[in-house]
Amino acid sequence: MIKIYDNLFIEDLALFLKKERILIISDVHIGYEEELNEKGILIPRFHQKDILNKIEEILKKTKPKKIIINGDLKHEFGTISETEWRNTFQFLDLINKYCKEIILIKGNHDTILEPIARKRNLSIKDYYKINDYYIIHGNKIPNNKEFKESKIIIIGNEHPAITLKHGLRSETYKCFLKGKFKNKILIVIPSFNPITEGTNILREELLSPFLHQDLKNFNIYIIGDRAYNFGKVKNIG
Repeated sequence: MIKIYDNLFIEDLALFLKKERILIISDVHIGYEEELNEKGILIPRFHQKDILNKIEEILKKTKPKKIIINGDLKHEFGTISETEWRNTFQFLDLINKYCKEIILIKGNHDTILEPIARKRNLSIKDYYKINDYYIIHGNKIPNNKEFKESKIIIIGNEHPAITLKHGLRSETYKCFLKGKFKNKILIVIPSFNPITEGTNILREELLSPFLHQDLKNFNIYIIGDRAYNFGKVKNIG
């Protein structure tokens, strides 16, 4: 576990609010490999097992009182496939073995999440506010009182990643970002799905309106065998 800011710690692809014992993950995109297969991109279907193993390991280490899934739990926009039904329930039921309170935050892919939430008696929120923290998916910038009063914003949505080169070899890593949005601290969480490599923040156009700014003074925390603090974006060529 590596400290990213004050009370916030990185545990693999999750963010942990230590004092509150709240675990935050984002962009699980359950069902994404099925969509790829339907498009003719044939990949072996073992990623659900990888997702389950990873979340269970994180839950065992952190022992949270509450887990927040910060948007895009499932991938498909307009329907819920049979695989998504099965795999999403499997994921939520595993979490529930270790953590009794699950909060779902609506993401841009969560247009038909309500039937799944109802089956497990879960509510879907547009955001979650606790103490100085405001947790939102990140595809829209809110304008409510809670947002204005908060000091730390936690978002997903962007799937941040970075490609590092060494000679002819290059490798892409998921990463956390820490910077500012106006007068607030901004933390960006990577995608929890192993297939969604992410947006290379050094080369690609960023989607989240929170990140339509110069990122040169943002700090990068790369996720490999553990989390590594790579310093500021401006120092990485």
